[in-house]
Amino acid sequence: MTTLNVSLPGPMRDWIDRQVRGGQYANASDYIRDLIRHDQRQRDSLNLALIEGEKSGTSPRNVRKIIQSTKSRLKNG
Repeated sequence: MTTLNVSLPGPMRDWIDRQVRGGQYANASDYIRDLIRHDQRQRDSLNLALIEGEKSGTSPRNVRKIIQSTKSRLKNG
C-alpha cells in the first residue's frame, strides 16, 4: 500500500477523528478509504444511469408536456 499525505483544516480533521472514535473505522486511513470507495460506487452508478439514458433514445414528449405531466402527478399523488 502506498502513502499519501493530505493537509486538512482543523474542523475536517476533528470530523475524521470523531468518526474513528465512533467505532466504525479503525483509523483515519480506514475512514478515507471508505469515502473513496463510496465516491467510486456513486460515480459508477451515475455513469451507468447516463449510459442507460443515452440508450433509451429521445422522448416523444417535449419539455412543456413533461412539466405538465410531472405537475399533474405531484398534484394527484
